[in-house]
Amino acid sequence: MNWVSEALDKLRTYEARKTALESIPAEIQRLELDYANIRSAASNSVPVQGGGSRMDDMLLANIIRREELARQLASAKAWVVMVDKALACLDDEDRIVLDRFYIHRQKGACERLCEELDREKSQVYRRRDRALRRFTLALYGGVES
Repeated sequence: MNWVSEALDKLRTYEARKTALESIPAEIQRLELDYANIRSAASNSVPVQGGGSRMDDMLLANIIRREELARQLASAKAWVVMVDKALACLDDEDRIVLDRFYIHRQKGACERLCEELDREKSQVYRRRDRALRRFTLALYGGVES
């Protein structure tokens, strides 16, 4: 497995995963409100043979969606905690370099970093490679398999 490639993917999707920590609970809350608004199936109605009533299907679908979102939320939380811990192992300059190159990518990141860090391009790229290696080691304990 290419651990560096995996680490790069984590850096590039970090902001989206952090955003999911806010959007998933909002969606669960919306589904809970929808669930409360779905009327219970009438007790005197006879379901179609082999299935439930339309209301039963709506209730079941809502429950399943909320459970899946709860699993996704737990996964996203664990994922963000893992990446945060790996980032915390780096010094400030390494975090800034990885942030500019991968997390909040922008055109001209290298040039801006040259100015911010008062370094030449080659030094910035070496710093990026070193920071990525350290980040990968903090995540996976190795860079090659």
